[in-house]
Amino acid sequence: MSSKQDYYEILGISKNATAAEIKKAYRKLAIKYHPDKNPDNAEAEAKFKQAAEAYEILSNPEKKAKYDQFGHAAFDGSGGFGGSGMDMDDIFSQFGDIFGSAFGGGGGFGGFGGGQQRRRAKGGNLRIRVKLNLKDVAKGVEKKVKVSRKKQASDTTYTTCTNCNGTGQVTKITNTILGRMQTATACGVCGGSGQQIENRGKGTDAHGLKMEEETVSIKIPAGVEDGMQMKVPGKGNEAPAGVAGDLIVLIEVEENPNLQRDGENLHYDLYISFADAALGGSKEIETVEGKVRIKIEPGVQSGKILRLRGKGLPKLNGYNSGDLLVHINVWTPKTLSKEQKNFFEKMKDDANFIPDPQKSDKSFFEKVKDMFS
Repeated sequence: MSSKQDYYEILGISKNATAAEIKKAYRKLAIKYHPDKNPDNAEAEAKFKQAAEAYEILSNPEKKAKYDQFGHAAFDGSGGFGGSGMDMDDIFSQFGDIFGSAFGGGGGFGGFGGGQQRRRAKGGNLRIRVKLNLKDVAKGVEKKVKVSRKKQASDTTYTTCTNCNGTGQVTKITNTILGRMQTATACGVCGGSGQQIENRGKGTDAHGLKMEEETVSIKIPAGVEDGMQMKVPGKGNEAPAGVAGDLIVLIEVEENPNLQRDGENLHYDLYISFADAALGGSKEIETVEGKVRIKIEPGVQSGKILRLRGKGLPKLNGYNSGDLLVHINVWTPKTLSKEQKNFFEKMKDDANFIPDPQKSDKSFFEKVKDMFS
């Protein structure tokens, strides 16, 4: 269990807080610990980031539901599925509008290192798809992929932007009926980076960047699902004299012809003959870890579900695994030889062949109910 402080405690709200109350609580803390009000204050910086992390989780209904169920374990070590690891650029790019006009419209911000600082330009994100099979999902996997991304050329040099003097923003003062209003916007010359190209490297674009192929290692945790996305920070396109964007990884889980996924549980359809159902025996089935043999009791009925505990898939960032549910289907032959027809004609009225369900033999609807309970 994570030792992190509870997100609700950080924002000072209850678990039943509405979306508006969550936003209001975060804004109050963000303004209180904002870097413009707390220069050279490491404690305020930590609380500012802590509040942003709490808001990032609780303001998202899906993430909030996971947090309410699993706590910090739902996100810790998830390689990008959580809300932690945010830097100042992430916070201001995602939540800057929440500050409103409290800090000059939220354009730039003073740093905790003291003095007025510019917001570093951030490169664009890249997106890729990574295909996994059920074994990858069960164990977790590290994938190495080749990514073409824009990078700063070593022979490109930059100088301070003369339009904004390196701040990355320009200030405009307007006279209104309410008085003088000051607004700050990104510098149109340097795009907010505070830097201009001094010498452009060979083979680079107008921003001094060149396309290069790089092998990126992606650690994917066990239990991921099809359609999930994870973030590899700093592996997107770089920005001129700024920070690199992120690599967004879309997870695609390939379908297995024999195993059907239902959350953490897996389902397997096992077809057996009349003889197998009557006499019993053993059958080989597939699991994510390989083939195993299971015992078939004599007299097994079609629709019987055998549960192999722990043979399903792990929960994302959890400690338990789901089950493998084996569905027994007694196969009825469509054609019979004369000898086989004579046998079943003789057996039609035999007491052993007349259906006689017991109370312990659950109906189809009871089995479905049990399966989803």
